Amino acid sequence: MNIIFYDFRDAEKDYFKEHPNDDFDIKFVKEALNDDTDVSEHDARETCIISVFMTSKITRTVLDKFKNLRVIATRSTGYDHIDIDECAKRNIRVLNVEHYGKNSVTEYTIGMIITLVRKVVPAVRDMRNENIDTQRYIGRDLNKLKLGVIGTGAIGSSVCKVAKTLGMEIFANDRQKNLELTDIVNYVDFETLLKHSDIISLHIPYTKEAFHLISEYELSLMKDGSYIINTARGELIDTAALYNALESGKLAGCALDVQECENIVINNDEKLVSNITKADKFCIQRAVITQKLAESDKVIITPHIAYNTYDAINTILETTLHSIRGCLKGDNSTNRVV
Repeated sequence: MNIIFYDFRDAEKDYFKEHPNDDFDIKFVKEALNDDTDVSEHDARETCIISVFMTSKITRTVLDKFKNLRVIATRSTGYDHIDIDECAKRNIRVLNVEHYGKNSVTEYTIGMIITLVRKVVPAVRDMRNENIDTQRYIGRDLNKLKLGVIGTGAIGSSVCKVAKTLGMEIFANDRQKNLELTDIVNYVDFETLLKHSDIISLHIPYTKEAFHLISEYELSLMKDGSYIINTARGELIDTAALYNALESGKLAGCALDVQECENIVINNDEKLVSNITKADKFCIQRAVITQKLAESDKVIITPHIAYNTYDAINTILETTLHSIRGCLKGDNSTNRVV
């Protein structure tokens, strides 16, 4: 059975060296899969399964390239980069990977909380520039702060548990309460969480309904001098409104591992010009604002790496192959989206 792994990275090579897969004929492609990707006649005819990451965009045009496609396995929890409705029409199964980043994203989130609250970024920059002013780096003890967690699935609940060990009071908001957390968090409505949290961390999947969940109005409700952390999806926060809130001093800082329009915000120089040419006005504006944010001492921006540990990558690959095998054997319960 032929599989093509798109978005293949060097960090994934070790797994396949250590875990041979004799039951699959696997081809590895470093580039993302999108409308402009060239697919050979052989690959179009023989490929039954493709695996992609968030940087690929699986549209109707992409699906038309493959004549015998049966399964798409995304090496991510989110799947909004795949046209799910079109896959369903064509009877193409879509698989994702849940919970792979529970430890890695939790650790990253807590690290960002400490880095922001203890003013590590400006302290490091000033140290390099030999312009030290310790008054600028006065922080807070975490056990004196309230953490608001939006989304209490695997990652959100793990963040709550770690934050509790640090003595933080925790507010949580979710459509469904996690019964494991009832003794350590206070479930509140969305606006209450915004108004009373010193730090807010986002851990929900992106849907059309969640676009700009945090925008000008929501930011206005937040406490003066509060912080926000986003390791979920860039589109959950209105970047322009966030920039204004930071510039006005409403927010003390933010940490963003994800950005709006990541395809042009995060890329190497060769692809950046091409992506900007194809981008709409909205995305170009967001990319410019993100660049301005990156220059601020109040802001930490990283290129979607919260999950990015060897351990999490190996879990992703192991789960992806396990799900593919299960799907081919008729198991419809294993990480199946469609």
